[in-house]
Formats: sequence, structure tokens, C-alpha cells
Amino acid sequence: MAIGLDVPTPPEPDDPEAYDYEKCPFYGRLSVRGQTREGTVVSTDMDKTVIVEREYDVFVPKYDRYMKRRSRIPAHVPGVLDSLEEGDEVMVAETRPLSKTKSHVVVQVYDEAGAGGDA
Repeated sequence: MAIGLDVPTPPEPDDPEAYDYEKCPFYGRLSVRGQTREGTVVSTDMDKTVIVEREYDVFVPKYDRYMKRRSRIPAHVPGVLDSLEEGDEVMVAETRPLSKTKSHVVVQVYDEAGAGGDA
């Protein structure tokens, strides 16, 4: 089932009986709409939630320079993408409010932390 974004579909859940289909954009009814953002996972302490941090530049006219800013986005992690670690590069998509602070869901993992290093 396509979610309207050009992202690969992860494999189906191992235990379909216990899977939370309500908050899954791939195999459930959760629709994604609005903006997609890319960032780095900086916290995985919460259950089914990660904090994604993205860095961007803001122009400061007084000094005619750019200043770096960061934003931290709480995002829901569907059960099929459950193996996220700090340092992973991910794409999050905007969705309906899932809780008091979560309005984004992880839809793609670009790079896993520690992968591809020289040994």
C-alpha cells in the first residue's frame, strides 16, 4: 500500500494480531500529509517515539551572515521500523496529532548509526 511518498515499503509486521495498525502509515489507516523533513535521531528513550533534530540556517541581516538553528521534532515510530538508534538519519512526515506533542511519523531510515565504518 503506497503512502503517497517515494519511500520503500518495509516488510510486513511479524505478529499481525498484536500490531498497532491505527498509527502505521504503511499497513494501517494513518494518513501522511503536509511537509516531510529529514534529520538525525538524537533520543530513543521514549516508547515508540524518537526525537529527530534538524539543523538549518537563518539569515541575520544586521550582520549579513547566517546563523545555525536547530529544531527537535518528536516523531512516532511504527512497529515495522522499530530498530532505530541514536545517530540514524531519518525522514519524518507530518500527520494528524498522535498525542500532545507528536504530529510526525518516521517513514524512512536513510543511514544506520555505526554502519559503513572502516574497521
